[in-house]
Amino acid sequence: MTHDHGAHAHSHAAHGHDHAHARAPASESTALSRAFGLTAVVLVVEAVGGFAFGSVALLADAGHMLTDVGALGIALFAAWAVNRPRGRRHSFGYGRAEVLAALLNGLLLGGVSVGIAVEAFSRLAAPHEIRALPVMAIAAVGLVANLISGLFLLRSASTSMNVRAALYHVAGDAIGSLAALAAGAAIWCFGWSRADALAGIAIALLLVVSAARLVRDSVHILLEGAPPHLDLDEIARRVGAVPGVARLHDLHIWNIGSGFPAMSAHVDLSPGANPESVRRAVHRLLHQEYAVAHTTIQTESAPPLLQVDGPPL
Repeated sequence: MTHDHGAHAHSHAAHGHDHAHARAPASESTALSRAFGLTAVVLVVEAVGGFAFGSVALLADAGHMLTDVGALGIALFAAWAVNRPRGRRHSFGYGRAEVLAALLNGLLLGGVSVGIAVEAFSRLAAPHEIRALPVMAIAAVGLVANLISGLFLLRSASTSMNVRAALYHVAGDAIGSLAALAAGAAIWCFGWSRADALAGIAIALLLVVSAARLVRDSVHILLEGAPPHLDLDEIARRVGAVPGVARLHDLHIWNIGSGFPAMSAHVDLSPGANPESVRRAVHRLLHQEYAVAHTTIQTESAPPLLQVDGPPL
């Protein structure tokens, strides 16, 4: 059996392209801007409070806030870059800018978690005197601010890895503020000064988990792994069942950016099938059922059966 590529492999008529290019909606940039401003204010308040009242938990949360300000700034830049027009040098546009931003944020989170853990363990060995009530008040302000920032980001987080990365930072800050609040309460009620260091260690562990998730998801996209929510075997079966499709092969599915899956495949046509009709049917299936944003389908004549004249050997 041989494949007939000669008449089809390089003709544009034998290829079906359907394009959609990732763009960040204006609401995404607005949410990131609001979260950026609010986080910057809380950073200053917590840093001043942590130094003034000797709380490593507040300083840890302020350190996390510092990376958040940087992370939200990176996220804002990525949202701008995604909306830049595509050109000859970047034919898919700049959709992966947000993936790179998410990767950088994950690495920043991991680095901050190490610094926090080192300081917290040193405070655990040698507890410092801490003024509990001011620590609790500042932590409560930070908690409320982080919850508000999270609400700004929540709507866009399901469709944008960039915003999701920023939301992880803000969620970590919220839990960090809650831990600082609990540590202040433990010191105020029971005089247990080591609670502050333990809260710092808890924040560090939380940051490690968030960092690992961001790095894993970013690297998966950069390595052009298949989107985890798409089942390649199921897609192959569904496309193979489209009228006029004899066989599907060379199937590839990957993410160009978060929420921007792409697919390419070769389709062998059944005898008499119309190539354009088959391509349109496959495109429609992929868009409507699987939300694949960019598809390239190459149609080919099904390989003929080998005919041999004369008596069998």
